[in-house]
Amino acid sequence: MARILITSALPYINGVKHLGNLVGSMLPGDVYARFMRMRGHDVLYICATDEHGTPAELAALEAGQSVEEYCREQHTIQAAIGARFQLSFDHFGRSSSPQNAELTQHFCKKLDEHGHIEERTISQVYSVDDARYLPDRYIVGTCPHCSYERARGDQCENCTRLLEPTDLIDARSAVSGSKNLEVRETKHLFLLQSSFVDQLRSWINSKHDWPNLVRSIALKWLDEGLHDRCITRDLSWGVPVDRPGFEGKVFYVWFDAPIEYIGATKEWADLDPENRDWRSWWDGKAKDLRYLQFMAKDNVPFHTVSFPCTLFGSGEDWKAVDFIKGFNWLTYYGGKFSTSQKRGIFMDMALEEFPSDYYRYWLMANAPEGSDSSFTWQSFVDGINKDLADVLGNFVNRTLKFTTARFGDTVPDGGTWGAAEAKLASGLERLISSYAENMEAVQVRKALSDLRAIWVLGNEYLTDAAPWTTIKTDRDQAAVSVRTAINLIRLFATLAHPVIPENAGKLLESLGLEDNPEWPGRAIREELTAIKAGQPFQVPPILFEKVPAERVAELMARYGGE
Repeated sequence: MARILITSALPYINGVKHLGNLVGSMLPGDVYARFMRMRGHDVLYICATDEHGTPAELAALEAGQSVEEYCREQHTIQAAIGARFQLSFDHFGRSSSPQNAELTQHFCKKLDEHGHIEERTISQVYSVDDARYLPDRYIVGTCPHCSYERARGDQCENCTRLLEPTDLIDARSAVSGSKNLEVRETKHLFLLQSSFVDQLRSWINSKHDWPNLVRSIALKWLDEGLHDRCITRDLSWGVPVDRPGFEGKVFYVWFDAPIEYIGATKEWADLDPENRDWRSWWDGKAKDLRYLQFMAKDNVPFHTVSFPCTLFGSGEDWKAVDFIKGFNWLTYYGGKFSTSQKRGIFMDMALEEFPSDYYRYWLMANAPEGSDSSFTWQSFVDGINKDLADVLGNFVNRTLKFTTARFGDTVPDGGTWGAAEAKLASGLERLISSYAENMEAVQVRKALSDLRAIWVLGNEYLTDAAPWTTIKTDRDQAAVSVRTAINLIRLFATLAHPVIPENAGKLLESLGLEDNPEWPGRAIREELTAIKAGQPFQVPPILFEKVPAERVAELMARYGGE
C-alpha cells in the first residue's frame, strides 16, 4: 500500500464552474482517487476555492457584497455542486484560510533568507477615482494598432498585439470607467525565478512519464527565457505581506494559490489533529508517497515553474509533484467555454438536465487528452444512449428481468461452467488488466474504452448463451448463464465505480451487496462465481433512460449550439 496525494487545480471563486473546468481537473482527479482507494492505497484528495485577486473583488462588487461574504457564499455553492457531482475530495478548502496565510508568509520569508526575493520599484497605473492601483487587464481603451475600442492594458483581443497600459488611447478604468488615471511608482517583491532555470530543466527532464503536453509547455517557458515574477500586489484582499514598508499590500494570487494545496491539507488535519498529520503528506523525503496534480493546460506553467521555484527556493524538504496530468480544452461547439461570457454548460445547469453520472461517463470517455474535445448535445446524447443505456443498462435489465420471470428473485442453481464461460473469463482477464494499466497511467480515454469493451464482451456472452432459448431444452444450462451474467453485473458495477459511482452503487445494492467495492483481486473465474446460488436480488429501476432525439433540439435552443 502506498500513500497517494492528489490535488486538482483550484477552481476560481467567481461563480459556478463549467464542464470544461470539471473535465480539466476535478473530475479526472476524482476518478483516479476512487480507483486508487479501491486498489487499497491510502489516498488524500485535496482541492479548494481560489479566492484572492482582483476578479474576486470585482465579482463581489457586482454582487453588492463584501468580498469576504461573497467568497464565503460562493465556496459553499461550489462545494455543494461538487458533492452533487460525486467529487470525493477528502477536503475542499479555501485559499483565504488562516492556514494558507501563515504558510504563504512562511515561504516568502524562507525565499528571502535564501536570496531569492528582491525589492523593485515599478510604474503602475493608479485610478484616482477608484483609489486603487489597476492590474493591466483592468485598464481598457482604444488599441493604437487596430483602433479596437475595448483593448485591455495587457493585450488587444482584436489584433492580439501585446500592449502596455500607457499604449492605450483614451484609457479608462474597467472597474468604474473613470479616465482619471495616473502612472505612479510603487514598490514590490520579485521572486527571482531566472536563477532556477538549470534546476527546473533538470527536474522536468527527469519526468519521463509526464504527458508530452505538460513537458512541452514547461520546457517552452524555459526555452523562451524565464523572467523574475512580481509576487505582490497593491490590493486590500489577499494574504498580507508581513514586511516593513509593504503595509497595505498582499501577495499575488498565483503565489499563494498553489501554496493552498499545503494550506488545505493543514485545514484538513486541523479538523482532527489527534489523527491527522499534514506534514507527513508534504515530506519531501518520504519514500512511500506519490504526488499527482490534475489541471488544464493553461495552469501548467504555474505548476511546473512558479510553484516548484517556491518549494525549491525555500531550502526545506517539501514534496514536489511526481506526475502532472494536463488536459487540453473542452470546447462548446468548437468555441471556448467562458465563465465571464456565460458560454457553455455550467455544472448547476448540467444537473438540471441529466444525472451526474451521465456527464461523468461522457466527459471521461471524451477527455481532451491528445487534443481539444468538443461538447455538443448530439454527441453527448449519442454517447449516453449507445454506451450507458444500450450496452450497460440493457444488459442489466434483460438479465435480471429474465431471471426473475423464469427463476424467481434469487440467483438460480444448476449447470456447470463450459467453453463459453472460459472464453468470457479469458477475454475479461485481458481487458481488465488493460483497464487497470491505463487507469494507473492516467490514460483516461483508453481506460474508458477498455471499460466499454468489458461491457460489450458481457453482452456478447449473454447473446451467445441465449438463456431465453436454452431454458426451453436445458434449464441447468440457462441457470449457469444467468448466474454468470449476474456476476458480470457485480463486476461491471465494481469496475465502473470510479467513473459512475452513483449508479454503480445502485447496481451493487440491487444484488444485495454493499456500496464499497474493492478492486477485483481474485482469478476471473472466482470473480464470476462470487455471487452464489440462492443470493436474493432486486430488479433496479431503469438506471439510464434513453434520451429521445427531440431533446437535442430543445437543449440547443436553451443553451445555444450550432
